[in-house]
Amino acid sequence: MKMKPFKHSILNASASVLATSLAISAHGAEEPDIVVIRQQVEAQSKILADQQQQLDAEFKKLESHRQALQESKRKLESLQGQLGMPVELNPQRLSLAEQTDLRGRGANDTRVDNTLDVATVFSQPSILTPKGTFVFEPALSYSFSSSDRVNIVGYSILPALVIGLIDVRTVSRSTWIATLGGRYGLTPRLEIEAKIPYLYRSDDTLSRPLALSPSASDRVFMADGKGLGDIELAARYQLNVPKGDDPFYVAGLRFKTRTGTDPFEVDYATGSTATTYGSLQTQLPTGSGFYSLQSSLSAVLPSDPAVFFGGINYLFNMKRNINKTVGGATGTYIGEIDPGDSVGINFGMGLSLNEKSAFSLGYEHTWIGKNKADGVTPPTAVTTQLASWLLGYSYRLNKTTNLNVSLAAGLTSDTPNTQVTVRLPIRF
Repeated sequence: MKMKPFKHSILNASASVLATSLAISAHGAEEPDIVVIRQQVEAQSKILADQQQQLDAEFKKLESHRQALQESKRKLESLQGQLGMPVELNPQRLSLAEQTDLRGRGANDTRVDNTLDVATVFSQPSILTPKGTFVFEPALSYSFSSSDRVNIVGYSILPALVIGLIDVRTVSRSTWIATLGGRYGLTPRLEIEAKIPYLYRSDDTLSRPLALSPSASDRVFMADGKGLGDIELAARYQLNVPKGDDPFYVAGLRFKTRTGTDPFEVDYATGSTATTYGSLQTQLPTGSGFYSLQSSLSAVLPSDPAVFFGGINYLFNMKRNINKTVGGATGTYIGEIDPGDSVGINFGMGLSLNEKSAFSLGYEHTWIGKNKADGVTPPTAVTTQLASWLLGYSYRLNKTTNLNVSLAAGLTSDTPNTQVTVRLPIRF
């Protein structure tokens, strides 16, 4: 904003008044026209007053722009804090009151610690952990799913008459997962992560065979399993340094082991139990049974007061030669199994409510390909689709600890009906 014209006008007016006074002194012998001089002085005074008013108005506009600039800067710092980015404060850019407040709180107590995790929906963080920072993240997750299934093994001689076995089952499954995780910032653009899960699973199968082994009442078969799950290792790299309103791009690579008990190691029902309920697992697995490698690309776009995020990933499941009979004495021999790969997408937004809390909304969809046995796709193999609607909430407990809660609602029959996850990331 240019202020020079106003300064020149004031100087010109002052010079005019001074010239008039000098003229009076120079012509002391002459009688000046007092009325004319007074009118000139009054005119110049009015000009000065008008210019002073204009100058005051311009100063008010300048102060308004300065306050708006400071407010935008505070919002930007808040968004950077929400994304886990380091925020550097320059005391020269702060007002006197802000500088006094900063000195009073101490040099270590700055807005760097005023962070929120707005992207609480997905397991991976939106922006990488700062260099030299370790985040310990314990988590507890509960999921529940139920399904109804009708099996008919036989043939029909009339539209209303079936010869064979009709088995009606309702399966309810509950899964608890306690996870100890941690991530560390190796550089400002690279972090590593590890997760160690412990699972407890329980299945309740309600069935009533209606043929061959008829029953007048429902029968419940219960099974559970607990133990170490599949340990995960991951690394993420920030591909760019955003300028202005550009988004952040982060590439990730995750490796999942098969440290948990896999489906080919558990016991199955035998004897009369197998006759009544079929070949059901008496012990539930805690792992997938396959090594897998997942690559991902995610983007985060800060847009005050919201943060938009999304990504795509590809999961490669490594095939495995089982080479054993599974399912008890009457089980099936299983050779080489390729469980099929999967492709997933996710997107959503996080919105900061205030300096301590934020919530997020998102959607996640995964396509799982058909499995293969001994290099051949079975006729019964189908593509599986998993879809979930996600809701998350984050609350900053203190300078180093957040409480994150997320809720996932299944939208397809193969997705758990509901899943609740509580995480407690702690920065060191």
